[in-house]
Amino acid sequence: MERLQANATENQNTPVQKYKIIPIMTALLLAGFIGMFNETALNIALSDLIHLFHISAATAQWLTTGYLLTLGILVPVSGLFLQWYTTRQLFTASLLLSILGTVLAALAPGFELLMIARVIQAAGVALILPLMFHTVLVIIPPEKRGGAYGLIGLVLVVAPAIGPTLSGLLIEQLSYNWIFGLSLPILLFSLLFGIRHMQNITNVTKPKIDLFSILLSTLGFGGIVFALSSAGEGEGGIASPTVVISLLIGVLALILFSIRQLRMEQPMLDLRAFKQSMFTMGTVMLMLAVMVMMAAMLMLPMYLIRVQGLNAFSAGIVLLPGGIINAIMQPIMGKVFDKYGPRWVVPAGLMVISVVLWLLSGITATDSLTHIILLHTFLMIGISMVWMPSQANGLNQLPPSLYPHGSAIMNTVQQVAGAIGTAVAVSIMSIVANKSLLQSADQANSANAVLSLTEGIQQVFLVAIFVSVLGFVLSLFMKRVLMPGRNDD
Repeated sequence: MERLQANATENQNTPVQKYKIIPIMTALLLAGFIGMFNETALNIALSDLIHLFHISAATAQWLTTGYLLTLGILVPVSGLFLQWYTTRQLFTASLLLSILGTVLAALAPGFELLMIARVIQAAGVALILPLMFHTVLVIIPPEKRGGAYGLIGLVLVVAPAIGPTLSGLLIEQLSYNWIFGLSLPILLFSLLFGIRHMQNITNVTKPKIDLFSILLSTLGFGGIVFALSSAGEGEGGIASPTVVISLLIGVLALILFSIRQLRMEQPMLDLRAFKQSMFTMGTVMLMLAVMVMMAAMLMLPMYLIRVQGLNAFSAGIVLLPGGIINAIMQPIMGKVFDKYGPRWVVPAGLMVISVVLWLLSGITATDSLTHIILLHTFLMIGISMVWMPSQANGLNQLPPSLYPHGSAIMNTVQQVAGAIGTAVAVSIMSIVANKSLLQSADQANSANAVLSLTEGIQQVFLVAIFVSVLGFVLSLFMKRVLMPGRNDD
């Protein structure tokens, strides 16, 4: 890290400046850690919250999808924020929003206030994640970024790795509110530490704010995710008027948003970044990996609790080894990427993911926990081989003028892909499980309900195989990038 600190300079046609990399990254990583912890902390609690709040699985899923949807709506605007406000201002605003949302979540007595708290939390994370990746692009040279992104991956993955176990323990011994109460001291420390050490690394140019672009972006991402989430509710499924209309509005708004951005001299989100082929490839790989991971992180706790009959804490213990291995693999994959590039790492990762998903599509209520632990662990290894190498390689191809936009685009894709992954997973599971239960002879029999749910979960993993295979085919065309605009393989 000292070598990075000695070599780090601002790469945006401004005077050479040295940055205190370790304090800056420490403050950002602490905030990002809690953001990722909060993003997945309630997954293990959804089954309990369904009974506690007397809500459906599709409604409970909005505690996760709503969080991700808020990120998907706000993160596209982050490229604009990075040009309007200083690093210290954005960091402080992010932490204050995260603290407010966490306090409300810790005190929430019911679903409504908890949902509001989740949205406020997500607003804070929507600022910190793009700021973190943009900071790496500015203060760390391209040949060292794989290691830096690996460090980010280590910290950000540790949070969801320990989240299910810790959340399960708190739910069993106390209540879901304590999941957020535990986060509060870390957020407060991160705020104070960042106020003391954070440096301004962004160029404040204050481009024109286009409210129509913001509206189109919100309608586009919001409409699509709302449609997919609603597909699991009601009798109409994906053919219901609510789903069809929301999807059409979302797609149309995104098309208009894209056309407007390409015609503007100062776009809110500069989509010209997609002219760089490896940036486009990296973005697609990231999207596919996140969709698969978020679907699995939602389905496996539900399978362990509602099919295997485990409590929340035990389910968290089962998922802990895979999360820890994923965290360990992130910096390793970062170093491998710095040395060899993504050409062989990413396709190999997608092969591992595809095989694991095929095995998961055949799980039953009688599968051993050891079998589930191994499958989850290898799934996380595969994802670690795809995620950071694809992201780092894509961002490396961008010129400095597109750093804010590239970071915003990839973080937008990450959050929206997560929202789509969870929404589609719940929709498929609900549709298949309900159809299977209706066809059973005794719908009141709990054993039939378990069999129907298992069938729904199996179908989710079966569909995910097609996503991973598509990713594998595309990954064969990846090339290494070390300099903006140039492929080095």
